[in-house]
Amino acid sequence: MTGLVDVGSGPPLVLVAGVQGRWEWMGPAVHHLSRYCRVLTVSLAGEPGSGRDYDPLRGFDNYLEQIDDLMARANLRDAAVCGVSFGGLIALYWASRRPEATRSLVLASTPAPEWRPDCRIEWYLRAPRLLSPLFAAQSPFRVGPEIWQAFDHLGLRLRFAASHLATVVRHPFSPTRMATRAKLMADGTVDFATACDHVSAPTLVVTGEPGLDRVVAVEGTRRYAERIQGAKAHTIAGTGHLGLVTKPAQFAETVGQFVIEHTRQPEPLQKPA
Repeated sequence: MTGLVDVGSGPPLVLVAGVQGRWEWMGPAVHHLSRYCRVLTVSLAGEPGSGRDYDPLRGFDNYLEQIDDLMARANLRDAAVCGVSFGGLIALYWASRRPEATRSLVLASTPAPEWRPDCRIEWYLRAPRLLSPLFAAQSPFRVGPEIWQAFDHLGLRLRFAASHLATVVRHPFSPTRMATRAKLMADGTVDFATACDHVSAPTLVVTGEPGLDRVVAVEGTRRYAERIQGAKAHTIAGTGHLGLVTKPAQFAETVGQFVIEHTRQPEPLQKPA
C-alpha cells in the first residue's frame, strides 16, 4: 500500500479521512496525535497515493478492506479507529464489523446515521465536475465564521487560511469521487443506525459548536452518543467542522487521551502450576 503514513509511538490509532479523501488535509491533527499514539492513515481508496482502486460494486467494503490491509501491513491485530466526517461512517462500519479488532472508536463531526442529502447537495450531485467551482466558491461562507472564531488575531486567521488553501491546492479533491462518496452515504446499502447497535468498543463522539459547524449538523453527530451504548460526547470549544486542523492540539489531546485510557493491557503471563 503506497502512501501509508505511520508516525509516532504508543497505542495504535487508525485515522480515516473525510469525504474529500485525502489524508493530507488532516496533517496538523496527524502531527499532534503522534505525540500520544502511533498514527496510521492513508488516503481513501481511489485517491492518488492510496494504492487501491475503488470498486463501485464493493461500496463501503472498499474502505473496510483498506483498513484490513493497513493493519496487516502495520502488523496489528487491533487498534483504535477515528473517523473524521465521512470517515466517521467508515470507522463506525469497521467497528461494527470488526469488534474484536477495535480497541476504541472516535467519531468526529460525522453525519447522522440517517443522513440524506438536502436540496443543495442533490443539486450539486447532478453535475459535480461542472458545479465544483461554485461549490468551492461557497466554502469561505461555510467555514469562514469558524476560522474567525478559532483564532484571536487577523494575522493568525489569514495565516491558517493561506496554509489550508496551499494544502488543498497541493492535494486537490476530485468532485466526481466526492460525489460518489456522498451518494454512497445515502443509498441505504449500509444501515448506520443498526451498525450502532453492533459497536462494543468504547466510543467517543467529538463535535464542534452547533453554531460553527456549517458542514455537518452537530445535533446529528451527537445522536451517535445516544445510539451507541456507553458512548461519551465531547465538544471542542471555538471550533466547528475543522477543529482537527484549526485547533489540532486540543483535538489531539481529546482523542489521544481517550485512546490511551482505553488501550487494552496485555494478558498477564500464567504462573506455572
